[in-house]
Amino acid sequence: MRCIIVEDQPPAQRILKKFIQDVPNLELVGVFSDGLQAMEFLKAEPVDLMFLDIHLPKINGLDFLKSIPEAPHVVLTTAFSEYALEGYDLNVVDYLLKPFSFQRFLQAVNKVSLKQEHLTPKNDVSQVSEIYVKSSHEHIKVSIRDIYTISSDSDYTEIHLKNKKILSNEPLRHWLDVLPVNQFFQVHKSHIINTQKIDRISGNQVLLTNGAKIPLGRAYKDHFLKSVLQ
Repeated sequence: MRCIIVEDQPPAQRILKKFIQDVPNLELVGVFSDGLQAMEFLKAEPVDLMFLDIHLPKINGLDFLKSIPEAPHVVLTTAFSEYALEGYDLNVVDYLLKPFSFQRFLQAVNKVSLKQEHLTPKNDVSQVSEIYVKSSHEHIKVSIRDIYTISSDSDYTEIHLKNKKILSNEPLRHWLDVLPVNQFFQVHKSHIINTQKIDRISGNQVLLTNGAKIPLGRAYKDHFLKSVLQ
């Protein structure tokens, strides 16, 4: 799992770096002292897990979390217990109260892993042929073979079918969780595509059979090309 640390205290940064280094399935891809720096990184790079302090300069961790339209899994790290309830209201995976041990840190990481494993059966293409898209007060049944792209536009996502699009309040990450992982790929911070609808790949663009041209983001390009061109 690609993870980042958002923490302004160097001693706490060092502890988290060491703990992450000792867990084989974690890859540290960024360390940030405030939420604004982390926000810019999250716009450009895929991240699975964020270790987030609450008391940060410029913007506190909870307000920062509320401002992210598509947050990764979050483990809060703080010396203050009174924010636990608000943290869980924001769907954080775990709440680590400083100072915490490596064993307690590992428990939090395992919770994230279990969350991902729980979603794995949904990503089995043999088990998924249709999904329900919540749009306003309706749940619309959609055949996944009819989906061309799913695009993010700040507060909502657009599911593009052949002759129409459906608006949903679900974030882009939700669709990565519920759609077949070997068929739907995120190719840009704002776009997921159905690989069965690809016409051709040209430079930094993916051209689909309906004529759509989807940008291929630098952070996603290598993984996407290795997966579809193997």
